Amino acid sequence: MRRTRVRPVPRPFLKWAGGKRQLLPELLKRVDAAGRCGGYHEPFLGGGALFFELCRTGRLPGGKACLSDSNDRLMETYRGVRSDPDRLVQLLSDHAEKHSKEHYYAVRSCVPSDPVERAARIIYLNRTCFNGLFRENSKGGFNVPMGRYKNPTICEEENLRAVSQAIGGVDLETRSFETVLEQVEPGDLVYLDPPYHPVSATASFTAYEKNGFGEDAQRQLAHVYRELTHRGAKALLSNSYTPLVCELYKGFEMEQVHARRSVNSRADRRGEVPEALVRNF
Repeated sequence: MRRTRVRPVPRPFLKWAGGKRQLLPELLKRVDAAGRCGGYHEPFLGGGALFFELCRTGRLPGGKACLSDSNDRLMETYRGVRSDPDRLVQLLSDHAEKHSKEHYYAVRSCVPSDPVERAARIIYLNRTCFNGLFRENSKGGFNVPMGRYKNPTICEEENLRAVSQAIGGVDLETRSFETVLEQVEPGDLVYLDPPYHPVSATASFTAYEKNGFGEDAQRQLAHVYRELTHRGAKALLSNSYTPLVCELYKGFEMEQVHARRSVNSRADRRGEVPEALVRNF
């Protein structure tokens, strides 16, 4: 008899390009090295892998937790999971029953007025689209084609309920990353996981939301990082290991780690790539 592997909860409920599940052991080592912290801030939330792991393992600092992202569709989805998990589970179960090519493109083309329905729409599309990408066009519309999954997992009821509980008392806001400076206090822990600086001219993927994240934004982020340090916050950042990133964070503790990435549609261009973990503690 085949045994079903039980995965711990809470965990990310969205697939996310560049997600941090593989790097969690390395990230947790750095979090442990930070020692006692106040609040917790994550201004590039994405799939939230580190936050959920901190919750699950009892490592989340005892102060206020602030999770944010500039992508309003993403943050609205988190708020939908928090506000009405019962209805969300029912909506996702309905999507699972109706799942087909016709249903996928009908859902993709129509944005409901109800916020919980919009949350269910994003989760459904994310779970069934090509490669689990979250990509938007210049008008902010979700534009990923349907994936080729035989039996996609659309509704993970146990995890969605655990996620709803984990973010129950958390600030969930649509914010630009610079605004973390308005919230941080000395001794707080800040994890920064921006869209990565591309390792080559053809490797860029920053279309999580319509405005992208170019070199100017990377430089502004480095400025924010230094300001966080000046204010006494404990800052941990992940990014690609490129000359620009090495230049921007010169003088801080930088370590090279490796993770397997599979965003590229060509299998022969996927594999382990070097990534940088930067900390100021």
